Amino acid sequence: MNASTGIGSMTHLAKDPDWWRGAVIYQIYPRSFQDANGDGIGDLLGIVRRLPYVASLGVDAIWISPFFTSPMKDFGYDVSDYCDVDPMFGSLADFDAVIETAHALGVKVMIDLVLSHTSDQHPWFAESRASRENAKSNWYVWADAKPDGTPPTNWLSIFGGSGWQWDTRRQQYYMHNFLVEQPDLNFHDAEVQQALLDVARFWLNRGVDGFRLDTINFYTHDAQLRDNPALAPEDRNSTIAPAVNPYNHQDHKYDKNRPETLEFLRKLRAVMQPFNAAAVGEVGEAQRGLEIMGEYTAGNDLMQMCYAFEMLSGAQPVAGYVAEVMARVAEVAADGWACWAYSNHDVQRHVSRWNLTDPAARMFTTLMMCLRGSACLYQGEELGLPEAEVAFADLQDPYGIEFWPEFKGRDGCRTPMVWEKSNQNGGFSTAARPWLPVSGDHLGRAVEAAEADPAALVHHYRRAIAFRHAQPALARGEMTDMRVEGDVLSFLRSHGDDVIFCAFNMGEGNAVIDAPKGDWQAIGAELNGAHADASGKIHLAHWQPCLLRRA
Repeated sequence: MNASTGIGSMTHLAKDPDWWRGAVIYQIYPRSFQDANGDGIGDLLGIVRRLPYVASLGVDAIWISPFFTSPMKDFGYDVSDYCDVDPMFGSLADFDAVIETAHALGVKVMIDLVLSHTSDQHPWFAESRASRENAKSNWYVWADAKPDGTPPTNWLSIFGGSGWQWDTRRQQYYMHNFLVEQPDLNFHDAEVQQALLDVARFWLNRGVDGFRLDTINFYTHDAQLRDNPALAPEDRNSTIAPAVNPYNHQDHKYDKNRPETLEFLRKLRAVMQPFNAAAVGEVGEAQRGLEIMGEYTAGNDLMQMCYAFEMLSGAQPVAGYVAEVMARVAEVAADGWACWAYSNHDVQRHVSRWNLTDPAARMFTTLMMCLRGSACLYQGEELGLPEAEVAFADLQDPYGIEFWPEFKGRDGCRTPMVWEKSNQNGGFSTAARPWLPVSGDHLGRAVEAAEADPAALVHHYRRAIAFRHAQPALARGEMTDMRVEGDVLSFLRSHGDDVIFCAFNMGEGNAVIDAPKGDWQAIGAELNGAHADASGKIHLAHWQPCLLRRA
């Protein structure tokens, strides 16, 4: 591959510009995936080593969380150089090896771009904070104090406290939605937008197939610096911040979710278009997440996919809840495209969060592969890994350290991947002490053990992903006729003349529903799918699906 021109990546992507529609994407958190050099931290060559396993799952793409140069205050989400690899993860040559290996295995590569903010150690910020007159003085969100010296607005940080930090050099406040070490870029400045588009172009030319866009709805702030209104207690939702955080007390109308963001997204799509690259945006918004997802993915000139936090919910989804979410998507994002995830690096693993048994975990996996949209899997969820217990002394996450013990942070879902049952570090690292301890509860579910156990969850993931890929109606089709009967959720997926009936018993008890009228054939036996009996009834055991194709 010619890394400087992107010729290799263009050839790789030319086959299907809509590869992202219905794709299954596997998220890799590089610090915790595989350590190749024995320093206790995962790296890019570790990813290269384990890519054959990832490809064996049948996924279409990987999403790699940030590996850019960073002081690691927020573990790579504080970038100090967008166009280089942090030495702890390797080198640009190692990244090229990831691209080459993944493409040879038929897997596309998406990388996590953190565009809303940088590290305070980025050269851009060093220049911006030096004075009010320099060339980059307007590249970040600066504002004078109120007459009494207090911050310009009431905006809050997700990590706690004010969203403004006083800087003695400029005698002004700068905005930070996250840590004080993560100043927000000023998207109202055309030069900032161009610099970030150049970053995207750099990685596209290097061969990436797309991006996961961190906190996509945080890009633009209100230029008038208006205060956020209060949010009524009954409307507070803590899906994007712990309930103990006063961030949830505001309606975030002015520090994020601004309409000006759409202008930048159109520019970014234009940069991506010649490469047939795709992007999935993370919408961090508790009240209007689905609406923003619809706005950001409408038409053909914005982002291809976004995910909101509805399926990252704290309570186990029931049939009625899923139906409400999908109905809302149909209402506000009919022209857009969702990307669903149950787990990621920011939330408790869903097996623990929802207290799932193995049969329930299988049902939820099958359900995800039948929903309209694309799907994101988080490393280790295919093994059924529960949330790890991490002692306070071992915590690394500043979020957890700040709000402990009411909120234990994100380290419990970020502990190292387990590859070998008998290895002290689960085959993750030869170091005496990895960056986070390997959970002893995870070793029995290591890849080595799971591969040898025909009943292990990983085999169900492979079957469910393969089933999705074999059915165009599931991968790309329409979704209609959503119904809820007790604990049973049912709907139709259709693509042309191909129509599939999907039903899921989302409860602990047995259920009986009527089969759809007409001539249908049972499919999905490999997923423990039920079938209709001679009387036209479908008998569903607890957590059992039924999948039928119209004859």
